[in-house]
Amino acid sequence: MIRRPLLLIAASGLAREVLPVVRESGRKVLGFLDDRHDGLPPTIADAPVLGGIDDAARYPHADLLVCVGSGLGRERVVARLSALGIDSGRYATVIDPSVRNPSECPVGVGSIVLAGVVLTADAEIGEHVVVMPRVTITHDCLIGDFATLAAGVALGGGVRVGRGALLGMNCSVRQGLSIGIGATIGMGAVVLSDVRSEETWVGNPARRRGMPT
Repeated sequence: MIRRPLLLIAASGLAREVLPVVRESGRKVLGFLDDRHDGLPPTIADAPVLGGIDDAARYPHADLLVCVGSGLGRERVVARLSALGIDSGRYATVIDPSVRNPSECPVGVGSIVLAGVVLTADAEIGEHVVVMPRVTITHDCLIGDFATLAAGVALGGGVRVGRGALLGMNCSVRQGLSIGIGATIGMGAVVLSDVRSEETWVGNPARRRGMPT
């Protein structure tokens, strides 16, 4: 199967982390599309800045990867591109070759899974999810679309992570729990109970922000 060239949407830190992974695989990167292009250098990491996000429509034979760090931001960009007639078939999925996925757990289109991630058995990663290095996703976990798992996150078995949720670096979630849609878990938090949608939890043990300690 011949892979089409790739455009990275957003000249972000995440994009610069993805770029060497894509190049290592031998795939051609056409460059970056970013609405801030007028204020950016002409090239970043030897890849050209080609224009704004809407210019994706000018490259019908390229695949796209949305590299906005925020899950909500990725969702807005995907909706914007959808309004231009760009469907899910245009999105690439990038998985670092060091990722351990012996059970071939599914990873949705547009998702990014970086070095040292482990998926054990019967887990599932949705679309446009970002999984940063050294994340552990154990059996029966479900990661909703547009979620972001920062470096070192550890999920016990059967954890449900809602759409657009953000799990901060090195946080851990006990087995069987649910993290709600758009929720935020702070760095190093230890989550021992369900987190409702849009809530922010921090600490060890984690508590909803504003709750008495």
